[in-house]
Parts: sequence; structure tokens; C-alpha cells
Amino acid sequence: MAQVIQSLADLKTQAPSPVAEASELPEPKLDAFGRAYATGKRKDAVARVWIKPGTGRITVNDREIAVYFARPVLRMMINQPFEVVARVDQYDVVCTVTGGGLSGQAGAVRHGISKALTYYEPGLRPPLKAAGFLTRDARVVERKKYGKAKARRSFQFSKR
Repeated sequence: MAQVIQSLADLKTQAPSPVAEASELPEPKLDAFGRAYATGKRKDAVARVWIKPGTGRITVNDREIAVYFARPVLRMMINQPFEVVARVDQYDVVCTVTGGGLSGQAGAVRHGISKALTYYEPGLRPPLKAAGFLTRDARVVERKKYGKAKARRSFQFSKR
């Protein structure tokens, strides 16, 4: 039967439980081509992201990242997960993104890259989670209500 522990000294001498050994890092989730796949979302944008070891080439909708995301801020945003885990220019990224505007699409790509990195290297999860890249940003545009000009704005008041 199970050994009864009377003090902290007994706890130190006890062998590690099989549950503690099973809590090691999970296996990488890779497809038949050795790539990790993840879906990233932001506002109305949805990005399907595949990563594999390479030279750091990022392709969005069959175009280079510099062509698709012309603003440097958006490119910087997409590269943030690689900088946090010190993996710049080590993975090739191929992604397709639909819906929303450019800012939402860049956020969706960043979310997808972060998730795909955790699938490829499960040990990278803690720094990415601490940076907030694995959390899906749930903020979306509020719907327009009847009797209002926009979601919250009222029509202009006129006394006459």
C-alpha cells in the first residue's frame, strides 16, 4: 500500500511519483511534411499558419511579408514571437489569412505563429504565454443598435 509520510524529511527521501514523471513536455505536433500547423484569430481575421525549420522566410497569401504588410509596424508585430524565444531566421512561415483589415490580419498571423511554435517546440510555451501571444484577443467591433447612429453614438439633438 501507499507509504505514510510523517514529516518533511520523509517526503525528501520518497521516490518521485509516476505522475510527476508523466508531466514532462508533450510531443511536438507535426504533419507528414514536418511542419507545425496552427490557426490564429484577431477581430474578424483568421490566419492558417504552417512553420518549418528554414531561413526565416515569411510568406502571406503567396506573397512576401514586405509586399503584403507594407507598414513596418505590422511586420515588427509578426516577428515578435520569434524575438521573444530567440528563434529569429530559424523558421520558414507560410500562412493564408482572410477577413478583417491589415491590422487584424497581422494580429491573427502573430497569434498563429505563436501557437505553431508551441506545437513545434513545446518548451517555448512559457515565454510566449508570459508575453501574451497565446491569448486570443477577443475584442471585436460592437454591433450597431437601432435608434442610434452607430454602436453607441446618438443622433444630434436639435431643439427645433
